[in-house]
Amino acid sequence: MIAEVIVDVTTKAIDRPFDYRVPDRFKDLVKAGMRVVVPFGPRKIQGFVTKVKEETDIKTGSIKEIVDLFDLSPVLTDELLELSHWLTEKTLSYHITALQSMLPAAMKAKYEKEIQVLSEEELPQSLKELFGQRESILYADIPAEQLKQIQKHVQKGHLEVRYHVSQKSGKKKVRMLQLAVSKEKLEEKQQQLKKNAVKQKALISYLLQAGETTFLAKDLQQQTGASSQTLKTFIQEGLLTESYEEVYRDPYRDREFTPSASLDLTPEQREAAKHIHQAVSEDQHETFLLHGVTGSGKTEIYLQTIDHVLQKGKEAIVLVPEISLTPQMVQRFKERFGSNVAVLHSGLSTGEKYDEWRKIHRKEVKLVVGARSAVFAPFENLGMIIIDEEHESSYKQEEMPRYHAKDVAIERAVRHQCPVVLGSATPSLETYARAKKGVYTLLSLKHRVNQQQLPHVSLIDMREELRNGNRSMFSEELMIRLKEVLERKEQAVLFLNKRGYSSFVMCRDCGYVEQCPHCEISLTYHRYQKRLKCHYCGHEAPVPSECPECHSEHIRYFGTGTQRVEEELTKVLPEARVIRMDVDTTSRKGAHEKLLTSFGNKEADILLGTQMIAKGLDFPDVTLVGVLSADTSLHIPDFRSSEKTFQLLTQVSGRAGRHEKAGSVIIQSYTPSHYSIELTKQHDYEAFYEQEMLHRRHQSYPPYYFLAMVTVSHEEVTKAAHVTDQIVQFLKMNCAPNTRILGPAASPIAKIKDRYRYQCVIKYKRENELASLLRKIQDHYQKEMEQKQLMISIDMNPYMMM
Repeated sequence: MIAEVIVDVTTKAIDRPFDYRVPDRFKDLVKAGMRVVVPFGPRKIQGFVTKVKEETDIKTGSIKEIVDLFDLSPVLTDELLELSHWLTEKTLSYHITALQSMLPAAMKAKYEKEIQVLSEEELPQSLKELFGQRESILYADIPAEQLKQIQKHVQKGHLEVRYHVSQKSGKKKVRMLQLAVSKEKLEEKQQQLKKNAVKQKALISYLLQAGETTFLAKDLQQQTGASSQTLKTFIQEGLLTESYEEVYRDPYRDREFTPSASLDLTPEQREAAKHIHQAVSEDQHETFLLHGVTGSGKTEIYLQTIDHVLQKGKEAIVLVPEISLTPQMVQRFKERFGSNVAVLHSGLSTGEKYDEWRKIHRKEVKLVVGARSAVFAPFENLGMIIIDEEHESSYKQEEMPRYHAKDVAIERAVRHQCPVVLGSATPSLETYARAKKGVYTLLSLKHRVNQQQLPHVSLIDMREELRNGNRSMFSEELMIRLKEVLERKEQAVLFLNKRGYSSFVMCRDCGYVEQCPHCEISLTYHRYQKRLKCHYCGHEAPVPSECPECHSEHIRYFGTGTQRVEEELTKVLPEARVIRMDVDTTSRKGAHEKLLTSFGNKEADILLGTQMIAKGLDFPDVTLVGVLSADTSLHIPDFRSSEKTFQLLTQVSGRAGRHEKAGSVIIQSYTPSHYSIELTKQHDYEAFYEQEMLHRRHQSYPPYYFLAMVTVSHEEVTKAAHVTDQIVQFLKMNCAPNTRILGPAASPIAKIKDRYRYQCVIKYKRENELASLLRKIQDHYQKEMEQKQLMISIDMNPYMMM
């Protein structure tokens, strides 16, 4: 038997299956979709079996054997293996990268090199001392000055290099103890104990009183104060036996979930749910756009249609953007479907993610709720895929393979003949245009569930505030409203479009701005550590006390960050209790949940935060939402900036007045007349769509054209520009006349991590050969790319133009 294996090496020459003989001991075990350990050159590496066959074209003598198995059952289904081919083609990535993206990080291979002693007497004294009594030593533990010596003795055959392949995280096991004798025997033992054997007596008393006969070793020690030596004595005397049991690392172990029942649907919700139910019942693939205003009850439709899917004996995937994977969202699914739910998101540890994935793989759950990568959940009987907040850019992966979860979901749904539901209050223009054209089925929810009015929105022109002498970051109206909220014992949410204390440090005399030495971007001031940080490469610097250029002492902080807003708030409203949520305060595990829970318990009056508070939050007492800087996302050099601004402002506004109490929103802006801000006032998505589509048509952007982007980076600016120019010329010669190629141009952030960046953008309507042209470009520069001198990244559907 021969297995075709894709090996864990990311280079063009090796991006193909290799044949390996299946040894007799694994004859009936090896199946497609399993991970194996195979010899490759001098080392052993991980690989994925993509096919098992009877024969090979290669001379059988030169075929190497599979060394070991990683799995006893396939970790990838046949459908996911097929999907990996599609993903490789679609994103122009390596096959191994596509396969690995379908598994949790814990299952990535961990390679260790070890030096083994073969002939100790031949070794010099210094090496004998290094090895001591050990037969082998990890390569990573060898001092640099002894490497040359080691290499010499490996060549002479006195030492040998061995490679170990394992996965990054394993199963968690706990020590269990079972009672091995009758209670009478225990009582006998108790009589024989000496007076001072206090811990042994306490342990026996506990075992006699306990109702069960199996105990967690850790619990026994905690309950009785017994030491590990006491337990060891009992095991040696045959009173207890020990074993190790596998347990799941459950992130929600300590949480109580009270089961919830379905709610009554409004006529609008019922109509939308009916169409989805029908597609599920008829095993029919259809893509629905559920376009509903904030608070219109989209989640309840998801829950009831999932219930229909599960009753049919099928499985469902629900994707939610990382930042709205809030405890509230998880709670709603756990309360409705109990232990039938697995949750996958970045707040979990590597081991927890691995265990949640294994629940899916072992068919112990029927529903997965997760961020982008949950779209690859190894279900074999999919009945529906839901993508909530489908417009979110976090559904696009920015490193290889550069897939969009929506494309993967639709591709999987076609293979399983099941519906996809895309939900949003502000769908992306591409999605809405397809729904208008009839490619997707449009389902609309125009009213909030409890017939509550959408919040009243006021636009404040911050230029007027300045003219009236208000230099603070809060407009007068916002301050009045905040005081009213505090008096009424209600809550407010303040939203700021960035993090840190202030955007940058600038000299007021000569205009010098502190830049990152490795990237073309200003450093951000973080007051918590009193440091300047680069958000691209991580470079840090102390805050200068005087200007490095003109030595003036007038060096000041400009822009507004969350820390600074918090400080100002405590000055002007000392009685207000403020919770700040940004990257700095939520970096520790579980911090996100703790802060939101305390806000929900009314331990604070104002929740101040960045984008992570814009979505998915639902608190009954929030009656005021303030947006401090509506323009920040508007001035980013990206054709989607107006769309992103409108979406963000609409989402944030939707946090107000979701229950009995009416809500209001105050948006502060320096460009209040811009249509993306102006139309937020009327909550008018249709008007925004019409206006934005005019701009897109005029500038030949999606959805009228498709986009692809090639980014070239090199340590020398001339080389980056020259290679991009060559690529542009090649594309111009080979593409259709109506395809537009823009560039070469320096990227908006022209330097990151000491590498200069140039890009070209391809706008096309129909370009069947584009993928193969871009593959040719990759192949042409392959050698330089493998030597890491040149980096070329190709994105077939760019969401980040930076």
